[in-house]
Parts: sequence; structure tokens; C-alpha cells
Amino acid sequence: MLRTVNRVLIGLVGLVLLVVGGSVLAVGLGLDPPSWWIHDGKKDVLLSDAERTRWDGEGWWWPTVIAALALVVLLTLWWLTAVLRRHRLTEVRVDTGDGEGALLRGRALEGVLEGEAAELDGVHRAHAHLTGRSDAPRTRVRLLLEPHVDPGTALHVLTAEALTHARNSAGLETLPAEVRMTGVKHKAERVS
Repeated sequence: MLRTVNRVLIGLVGLVLLVVGGSVLAVGLGLDPPSWWIHDGKKDVLLSDAERTRWDGEGWWWPTVIAALALVVLLTLWWLTAVLRRHRLTEVRVDTGDGEGALLRGRALEGVLEGEAAELDGVHRAHAHLTGRSDAPRTRVRLLLEPHVDPGTALHVLTAEALTHARNSAGLETLPAEVRMTGVKHKAERVS
């Protein structure tokens, strides 16, 4: 949802800036603007003195301006915190079979996943990140592989061992995973 909102907002702001900037540039280069356009020609300013001071004497003007700017600042801060906030799952609900359940710390499950994945043959380093809801977690795993490792084999072993153990130990029916693999940078080997 946040990704969609980001793209729509950035697209709308970009479109408005492009249209306004392009039209001001076109008028500045000598193109005749339509009669309804806010600028008359090259020598016109964005806000004349009359437009700028039109509502200065009105009692509602400054509270309205301040409220609108405060709303823009609050919406911008909300958007910024939503973008910067880490969407890490803090706990996973585990079915204990007695109807009560238990909570497993997300960091603990991430740590176990990372540790078990890092012990796999040819994995230089592993990192796990839980997302989703506490009753339906998902995980993202990043593997840094040694140069000699076949990525398909590493993926198969990861899903057959580490992810299966994590899913079974948390009592989950499914544990969807997104796995990203990169190779360790190394020098080219000499062939003689």
C-alpha cells in the first residue's frame, strides 16, 4: 500500500511540476499563452502586488494559510516516517495446541534463520528479515555466496533445511520467503 501511495504522490507532484514549469518556460520563450492562463507574457510576474496583498486585511487569511501549511508539514512528516520506518515483525504468534498460544520474538527467529543459513556449505554470510503479520509471517533472506557455489543448490538446501526448520519450530503452516543471492567479490583465477 505504501509503495503505491509513494508512486502515485511522486507521479502527481512530478506531473504538476512538469506542466507548470514547462508552461512558464514556454511563455518565457515567447509563446502566446491562452486567455485563461495566469501569465500574460514575458514581462509578467508570478504574483503582482495586488494579488499578493489581496486578503491581507481579512481576519481569516493568516489562520487559513498557517493551518494549510501546518497540514502540509504534518502530511509530509507522516509520509517521511512511513517511508523510513522499518517494517520488521517484532513477534510471531505460535500455536501451542492448548488454545492459548505463545509469542516468539521476531529477532530470535531471524537470528536462528541467519545462523542456520550461514552454516550451509558455501554461504559466506546470511541475513534474514521477518515481515508480514504475526499470524502470517514472511521472510526475506539475503545470502552472500562463495564463488564455487551453485545458486540452485544453495537455494534448495536453504528451503529444505533452514526455512523448513524455522517453519516447523514456529508451528506455521507456511513461511513464504524471498531469497536474494549475491556472490562474494573475488579475484580472477589464473589458468595455466
